[in-house]
Formats: sequence, structure tokens, C-alpha cells
Amino acid sequence: MGGRACVRGMRLPVSTIVDLVADGLTAAEIIKEYPVLDAEDIRQALGYAAYLAREEVHTA
Repeated sequence: MGGRACVRGMRLPVSTIVDLVADGLTAAEIIKEYPVLDAEDIRQALGYAAYLAREEVHTA
């Protein structure tokens, strides 16, 4: 996946999950669309996105 973070080693990028949540889908709707996922996968993807958002960005 070109170095992109994926869910549990699947070929499903974390960004896909975050995009679906941002679009208003519930965990149940996401799992229905991607049955290989479970609720913990979605929580982990959101937790990873939150971790990245906490990073400090320093500009020159």
C-alpha cells in the first residue's frame, strides 16, 4: 500500500476508515460494508489518526 498505514495488516488503509467516519457512517455501517473489520479495528484506526493529529509541526 505504498507505506500507508493499514488495518491489521490488511490492504485496507486507515485513511479509508477515517474517511468513512468523517462521512457520517456508524461502526455498524462500516462493518456491513467491510465485513472483515470489527469494532476494535475501527477504534484502533481512529486512535491512530488521533495520535497523528497530536504531533507537533515545526516550520522554519
